[in-house]
Amino acid sequence: MSTQAYPQVRNKQLTFIPATRLQQSFVAAVEKRTLIWLAQRTPGWINSDHLTILGFAAQCLAGVCYALARWNRSTLLLGIVFLALNWLGDSLDGTLARVRNCQRPRYGFYVDHVADTFAALFLMGGLALSGYIHPAIAFGLLIAFLMLSIEAYLATYTLGQFQLSYWKFSPTEIRLLLAAGNLALLRSPTAKVLSTPFRLLDVGGVIGIVGMALMLVVSAIRHTGTLYREEKIS
Repeated sequence: MSTQAYPQVRNKQLTFIPATRLQQSFVAAVEKRTLIWLAQRTPGWINSDHLTILGFAAQCLAGVCYALARWNRSTLLLGIVFLALNWLGDSLDGTLARVRNCQRPRYGFYVDHVADTFAALFLMGGLALSGYIHPAIAFGLLIAFLMLSIEAYLATYTLGQFQLSYWKFSPTEIRLLLAAGNLALLRSPTAKVLSTPFRLLDVGGVIGIVGMALMLVVSAIRHTGTLYREEKIS
């Protein structure tokens, strides 16, 4: 095919309207004030790209800590540090751009979420190798996360609303739950359900999969209904 087939597309200036961010999690108000405070005090030589890289690398290293925990449980504590650094980089990059009024909405949205996708693979891959959760449950969590992410991205494109939280839960609450889980694993890797012992992360993982599946179904039904009403054929 000739490279000259679509010159009008190559030279087209795209018009991009940023989506409305919907953040209604448990910690949203405190988190927003904290991020603005941090952004206002971030050194000028640090930019949003640096923070995106920090968030990506930290989440990947948290996955490495989970994998190493198979042989040394103390790496779970190091994993909490990387989860905190992941929050810092992943949450502050956009806030810093908005505070400095140097936003790149298309670039930022694309790079941030592509990085999240690869980082999620590292994190769940590390969990699958940890020995603290059945690999099928770890990858079930990954699949559920990716499906929910796809629904959110489709809604962002079609409705102009980017859903950052579901049922008061956002990535920040998930990180807090993971950190709490790490501390619990140091105490005991098992939990009893109806007097039957199970691996703690197996129980938490199944709850997470069911929760994300419900969020996905409810959101898909609600958004489909909204789009149907907005584009109803008379």
